[in-house]
Amino acid sequence: MPGIDECLLEAMALPGARGASLVDWSSGLALGTAGDSPVGDHETTAAETAELARAAAEYESFAPETGRAGQEDLAGPPVEDLIVTTRSGYHVLRFVETSFDSSVFLHLWLDRADGNLALARHRLRALAEELVLR
Repeated sequence: MPGIDECLLEAMALPGARGASLVDWSSGLALGTAGDSPVGDHETTAAETAELARAAAEYESFAPETGRAGQEDLAGPPVEDLIVTTRSGYHVLRFVETSFDSSVFLHLWLDRADGNLALARHRLRALAEELVLR
């Protein structure tokens, strides 16, 4: 099971990957980074993407329906991932379930010309499931 650095290196091996980070969305701090940042500063990028992640995780509009027969309450944020498309790239934010408060996500920045969004989502899901936070 990979730790943070190994996970980010695997994310950077994806076609078109420009940068990757593991971010705590409650504090906006990057727990690990690899590659480049869209604004040249990983801490700024972490803080900005954390705002987006926090909004998606906390707004009732994205909460799963509860109280229906046969449905159980889900642990962690109700959102699995977020995708932001820009003219030059994709930003994929994948929430990571943890043994503590599940307030972290993987952020992958992909070049739009070289990146494969479907592959990136599939691989980030697997990396998030395998990630061991130490």
